[in-house]
Amino acid sequence: MPVPEPTPRSARPSPLAPVSMRDLLASCAAAEAVSTPPRLPDPSTVAHPPAAGRRRPAERRRAA
Repeated sequence: MPVPEPTPRSARPSPLAPVSMRDLLASCAAAEAVSTPPRLPDPSTVAHPPAAGRRRPAERRRAA
């Protein structure tokens, strides 16, 4: 019985859908941006309201 000849395969696999490298890299960057949680602000750059404008918890209860 003769042995069947192997079918020739291309050296490079062909993609299922043609996607440009630019689109692929853009989608990876977008996925990373969406999945990365936002950074906390630097405490030294955050403006705090003046202490005189703040109420104590007891004053809030009386005002309500």
